[in-house]
Amino acid sequence: MVTLPMSKLGLAAIDLNQGWVAARASDVSQGGKELTTGEVIPAVEPNTPWIKGVVPGTILTTLLSNGLIADPLYGLNNEAIPDMGDVGREYYTFWFYNSFELAAPIPEHGKVWLQFRAINYQAEVFLNGHSKLLSKGMFLRHTVDITDWINSDGGVNRLAVLVHPPDHPGHIPLEGGQGGDHDIGKDVAAQYVEGWDWICAIRDRNTGIWDKVTVFQTGPVRLVDPHLVATFPSSTYTEAQLWVTVELVNTASAKIKATISVSATLEDQESLGTSTISATQVVEVNAKSTLQYSLFPILVENPALWWPNGMGEHPLYKVDVTVEAGGFSGLSDSWSHMFGFRHIASHIDTATNGRKFEVNGEAIFIRGGNWIVSDALLRLSKERYNAEIGFHAAMNLNMIRIWAGALAERPEFYDACDRHGLLVWQEFWITGDCNGRGQPPSNAEWPLDHELWLTCAYDTVKLLRNHASLTLWCGGNEQHPADDLNDALTKALVIVSPDSGNPSQSIDGTRLYIEGSLWSGIAAGNGLFRDGPYTIQIPENFFTEYYYSYAFNPEIGNVGVPNADTIRSTMPPEAWDPPDALAGEHPNATWFYHKYIAYADGQNLIPGQIEAFGTYNSLDDFCEKAQLVNYHQYRALIEGWNTWMWTHYTGVLIWKTQNPWPGLRGQMYDHLLDQTGAYFGLRYAAEPLHVQLNLLTYNIEIVNTTRTTLTNATLQAIAYDVDGNTPWSQTFPAVTAASKKTLIVGQIPLFKSINTQPVYFLLLKLSSSTTTLVSRNFYWLHPIPGNYLQLAGSYRSQKIDVKATATSKVSDDKLSYNIQVLVENRTAVVAFGLRFRVHNGNATGVDKRVLPVFYSDNWFSLVPNETATIDISFTISGKDVWPVLLFSGWNVAEKAVSF
Repeated sequence: MVTLPMSKLGLAAIDLNQGWVAARASDVSQGGKELTTGEVIPAVEPNTPWIKGVVPGTILTTLLSNGLIADPLYGLNNEAIPDMGDVGREYYTFWFYNSFELAAPIPEHGKVWLQFRAINYQAEVFLNGHSKLLSKGMFLRHTVDITDWINSDGGVNRLAVLVHPPDHPGHIPLEGGQGGDHDIGKDVAAQYVEGWDWICAIRDRNTGIWDKVTVFQTGPVRLVDPHLVATFPSSTYTEAQLWVTVELVNTASAKIKATISVSATLEDQESLGTSTISATQVVEVNAKSTLQYSLFPILVENPALWWPNGMGEHPLYKVDVTVEAGGFSGLSDSWSHMFGFRHIASHIDTATNGRKFEVNGEAIFIRGGNWIVSDALLRLSKERYNAEIGFHAAMNLNMIRIWAGALAERPEFYDACDRHGLLVWQEFWITGDCNGRGQPPSNAEWPLDHELWLTCAYDTVKLLRNHASLTLWCGGNEQHPADDLNDALTKALVIVSPDSGNPSQSIDGTRLYIEGSLWSGIAAGNGLFRDGPYTIQIPENFFTEYYYSYAFNPEIGNVGVPNADTIRSTMPPEAWDPPDALAGEHPNATWFYHKYIAYADGQNLIPGQIEAFGTYNSLDDFCEKAQLVNYHQYRALIEGWNTWMWTHYTGVLIWKTQNPWPGLRGQMYDHLLDQTGAYFGLRYAAEPLHVQLNLLTYNIEIVNTTRTTLTNATLQAIAYDVDGNTPWSQTFPAVTAASKKTLIVGQIPLFKSINTQPVYFLLLKLSSSTTTLVSRNFYWLHPIPGNYLQLAGSYRSQKIDVKATATSKVSDDKLSYNIQVLVENRTAVVAFGLRFRVHNGNATGVDKRVLPVFYSDNWFSLVPNETATIDISFTISGKDVWPVLLFSGWNVAEKAVSF
């Protein structure tokens, strides 16, 4: 039983996330009324069907936490779990039971509410013998008035929820496929659960109470979905209007005079010097009615502007809305939300014919990633969201696209994006594969219930619309919703100008809606399949003019094998032998099951990129070489787009930047939150102010995506051979790099006049007028197709001594660590492929890593007599963890670094 320590009017919602028990419905003889009123109280006891329930969670997470199934994401375990398409929906129909009590009686005219933020797919709710059948739909909030169901004497309240799976879970063909047999498209649910070319089927189809459950109290007047909108009267953005519209629900039988108060307080007032903004108004609300009411727009002088990552800071205001009901003491309801003042716009760029985004009047060159879900089993948490979004911000990305076959992402996801400045492209639940463009059966008119789909869509808009990071709505992936659905969204999601009306009165009057991911200035703009490619590439080709024929690519993918520790911790020992990367075959069934794609492509005549470093001799060797390839591939991809910024391209989104399970493709960090080499290659390439080499022309370029011009800068370029000699160098003084431009500074004669050895290193360093290092970039070079065998043999085997000296700051509870390491290469040769790792010195299992860890750099290299400072931060889970910092490199032996 859970005791809810609610105050007399307990306006704060209290999560019901503990104390649940669960049982397969077919194993329970009682009905919901009996479970919540009878003498038999469900409990985890011998000879009963009840087990500990996981809420929020899915059926699989409950079964996994009780040891009733093996980890579905490990090796081939998923194949041993019964699939809903084979065993039927009843197998995954479950009861969830809990009990709670209020710490104080309900005050007169007070109300108590039970809210489910999402259930998949439908539920019957029973409380103390009362019941309600909730609507279907995976993406819908359910709020139930339980005032008259609660035990008025303050006794125990018994809650039972019968959760039914999606109506059409579908079957998984032997060959797999995009969305299985597509039947899941008939429902309003996530579609990835039937499997894709990057994930296998989720056996319970994510059935469960997968988002949080809350109990909260209000007075007679309740606030529902306040809507905040900022507008700016002039292009100087020195003045803003804050529009606030609320729904007021009067549950009383008499008219009530309600006093609405709004305040907005900047989180960091001292540094930005902005005071609290407030307003109060009074309105009458008729008995037993709902009123949409708009306050007069609140004038805000010199608002602290919210900027995307790489363009400025991301300040947030805490907006509080309260309502007092005349004749009743105390607050009747309250609501809070973090809010950012910014203006987002986009249009079709006449120079490129692609979509161009602007924030606060400044053009934003989009470099971002595609996102599925944080975890395939929906084990979602604020901590994991913060880590993952923190990774995206650290990679210098500025947009995340939420792919349509996944979720309407949770508010905690958006909270993290607000704080890190990540723009978000949110799609609704339509994919080409399941909704009319895939192999039959696939139907453009699905889902079957159009009214339900729109209800879920509108509720999602209301849930998320106040987030500064939310940038646009998209009808679907590589498809648009059925015509009536698309028409409804097109009419509902219309940008409203303050000159023509109050934008906060609309469902969302501030954001662009496009019908699908291949329309309206994206890809060819007309719905044709023009995204991709998704396999290994020759890095130089990314720099080809019109490598991609259109201005904005919503999906372009590549390889993504993780570090060897991840393979060992997610696969059994018999699967630790890598496939034949050169042949591109799949002799390892487990790698194939986890969707490995090869580092060679015979069809496109791309030779083995791993074998370019020499034949691998172990899993560790394979994965180390894979990280170098990952680094080179993704850096070249973004730098190729940088070269043609605004002349040919307006943006690119990588497929994918993260992975909801231990997959072996398309990821900057793996499912266990360990970064691959791609993470750090991308981190460099997407710097707001960046120096780079055009791999096709050998032009040295400066890419400035910031709002300011760089003046009187110095660019230094030095080439090294494997012996540490410098056959060529040049300094470019007094460089001016204009804002939002790519500048060609000079050219390297590397493969024109210097060709005595096959491999060269290149160091590029850009410094400001004050000699501060602005950007550093390091390359290993060889003509197409790339042959780095000279880095094998004696260069790799003769380990050099690179010093690493660390200092640290540890929190008082000794759980949070901030380490700074000075790395010094005082040798005569290049220290190549350097890497830090944090291990638990007390661990005894296969995987000894501490994860996640934030590194300011990794998989980096240092030229002779060069130093670097690396910042490392992490949090350990308890006092039994002994963090050990390990340092190694391609030609540097592994050692522990004291801190």
